[in-house]
Amino acid sequence: MMRGLVGLILGMGMIFASSPAWAQRYDPNYPVCMEIYGSDGSVVDCFFTSMAQCKEGATGMAGICFNNPYYVAPPAEAAPAEQTAPAASATPARSPRR
Repeated sequence: MMRGLVGLILGMGMIFASSPAWAQRYDPNYPVCMEIYGSDGSVVDCFFTSMAQCKEGATGMAGICFNNPYYVAPPAEAAPAEQTAPAASATPARSPRR
């Protein structure tokens, strides 16, 4: 009885471990997504750069625009370094002649 239970638990663990992972539905490169509703379910498309662009694309469709919860904003560009005048070149000291 105990072996059967252990075998069942290990078997279920292997089944769940080998299940294919679902693909991420949200592209983290774009801040706005649209969920389009159809007769066979809904589809999420994340390729909009603004809410206005998404709403234009949704015209005439049963869908909704929303902020992408997985959006990763690009890092801010560093401010350019302040330019300074080059330092005066030092002339090598000459040793006194003997």
